[in-house]
Amino acid sequence: MTILLTSFTTWLPHQKSNSSDDLLNIVEKQNKYNCYYLRQLPVEIETASKQAIAIIKKIQPSAIICCGMAESRFQLTIESHARCQESYLQTTVNLTQLVSQLSHTSISNDAGQFVCEELYYQVLNYLQLNNLALPCIFVHVPVLTTHNQEIILPDFASILEFLAENSGV
Repeated sequence: MTILLTSFTTWLPHQKSNSSDDLLNIVEKQNKYNCYYLRQLPVEIETASKQAIAIIKKIQPSAIICCGMAESRFQLTIESHARCQESYLQTTVNLTQLVSQLSHTSISNDAGQFVCEELYYQVLNYLQLNNLALPCIFVHVPVLTTHNQEIILPDFASILEFLAENSGV
């Protein structure tokens, strides 16, 4: 039983790294969880979605956490849904229950209308079309600093534990 974790690479010249990938790098080094890391997806909708869905087919994870960077946010935010044109897909995860256990994480209703939202939509759509009842969330990660890592890392660990407990991992 495995949790799939995804992250993106940078997309703007001023970005030294992508905070979603920075977070997964730390989690991977801790080696506390049974995770598969699909790191540094390209910031390109079609390619990122195809790579993620191919890995889902290959490893058949028990849960999925897609991560992306949100430079303007100051805490972890878990996206409630993804939209593509007029279509909305909701996560099946009880976000209210999940966030109630976290000190530095909130629920967001705006995944950003960029590659993050499109990846989330495509993964949720794939799961729905294939009748796969896997917990899947998208977590936006603020720019990591030495100060906020002390708060963000425990929250992300709690997110991993919550999904593991609620997926049979």
